[in-house]
Amino acid sequence: MVSPDNRSRTEINQRIHAELQRSGLVSTEERRISVLVHRQNLTGADRTWAERYQVGDVLRYSRTSKETGIGKGEYAQVKSIDAPKNRLTVEREDGTKRSYDPRRQQGVSIFREEMRNFSMGDRIQFTAPVSELKVANRELGTIESIGQYGRLRVKMDGGRTVELDPRKHPHLDHGYAMTSHSSQGQTADRVRIHVDTELGAKDLLNSRMAYVAVSRGRYDAQIYTNNAATLGQGLARDVSHLPAIQQEPAAQKIEPTHRNEVAQGFVLGL
Repeated sequence: MVSPDNRSRTEINQRIHAELQRSGLVSTEERRISVLVHRQNLTGADRTWAERYQVGDVLRYSRTSKETGIGKGEYAQVKSIDAPKNRLTVEREDGTKRSYDPRRQQGVSIFREEMRNFSMGDRIQFTAPVSELKVANRELGTIESIGQYGRLRVKMDGGRTVELDPRKHPHLDHGYAMTSHSSQGQTADRVRIHVDTELGAKDLLNSRMAYVAVSRGRYDAQIYTNNAATLGQGLARDVSHLPAIQQEPAAQKIEPTHRNEVAQGFVLGL
């Protein structure tokens, strides 16, 4: 199942990608690449129950299991689910299969495969760290070239250039939208903040959300909303004294603002 947050973020990325192509800032030649998208709708408790998984899910293991023989850093794909017995059958990268009770396997991240169209000039973000390239999670860059077999040459925002094969490093996405959590510590010259007070995130509208969004911009911040009359009340809500369990991070996304090159702005809300 796709959460509203992920769906909105993907739609924003795709729309901006198309608009930049029409404006000539991004190449119209595209390369279709398979990427891994985190299933953020699953809690830690959910991951212990086979019925919460889906056939086709890609699993990454951060801990070695003697019971299954699956090692730290390995990937596997869900092939079948036996909900009554609470067992998953997964296929490892070497083609072997393992069946296990997910309550017995800790440190599992769950992804689904999705296709993305990337072009020269596109902004991209790394959605997981790449240690051999010294790239951190959520770092941003711009695609300088795409090779015959999909190999990417990326100019990182820090100035250096990296090359990677998306088949070996599939944790990528367009860099025009991201959550507030992943945008921490980043800035843009100008930000655009979209707040939809009618959707599920309305309970997450608060002063902290407003501060995080507005403080991303160096020179300018613009807020767009469906209901200006109630927006102030929502963003004035103070959560600093609420229990930690109630202080959920609000969804926040990025839209571009550009002159001669593509920069980023932030979009807030679901």
